Amino acid sequence: MSAAGTRLLLIGPPGAGKGTQASVLSTTFDVPAISTGDIFRHNVAHETPLGLQAKAFMDAGDNVPDSLTNDLITDRLEQADCAGGFLLDGYPRTTDQVRHLDAFLAGHDAAMNAVVQLVADPDVVVERLQKRAIEQGRADDDESVVRHRLEVYQEQTAPLIDLYTTRGLVVAIDGIGEISEVTQRILEGLQTLGVTPA
Repeated sequence: MSAAGTRLLLIGPPGAGKGTQASVLSTTFDVPAISTGDIFRHNVAHETPLGLQAKAFMDAGDNVPDSLTNDLITDRLEQADCAGGFLLDGYPRTTDQVRHLDAFLAGHDAAMNAVVQLVADPDVVVERLQKRAIEQGRADDDESVVRHRLEVYQEQTAPLIDLYTTRGLVVAIDGIGEISEVTQRILEGLQTLGVTPA
């Protein structure tokens, strides 16, 4: 991993459109999008030992413990395609995970460039996720589980916004609207931090 390259973090509640924007920004900045959700689902689908452990937490609407998550992410960031930067979606979620990521990046003489916070009204998010549950048949998207996930997000992830804000890395973006409009807002926000596509 080199100190050059773009390293972004996408933070927002479940259903705020992180996955959609991650794939657009990944192409725009030519860096891999790394989604903890995708990594977990891949391991669950392939019934790896880690996947089976993660599944119990996911089914209850709880976050997978830090130690499991840190191991998965560290392994992924060590891969060659992350040498020139990356976009994280869904990690870090807790201050302990931030410390783990900070230590990992410091060990590679690198740092995060920006944190994009997608902001979305909880009721809009619930409605959006219920629609997705029907379309994709995802059991983790029923309303009670979604509302629980939103509470967990507020409790655990909101402090990260404060932490990254003190470092001057956060751009808060309205995540509701047409995909291209939201992308444009993100790019304009990133530009204020001097982060632009190569």
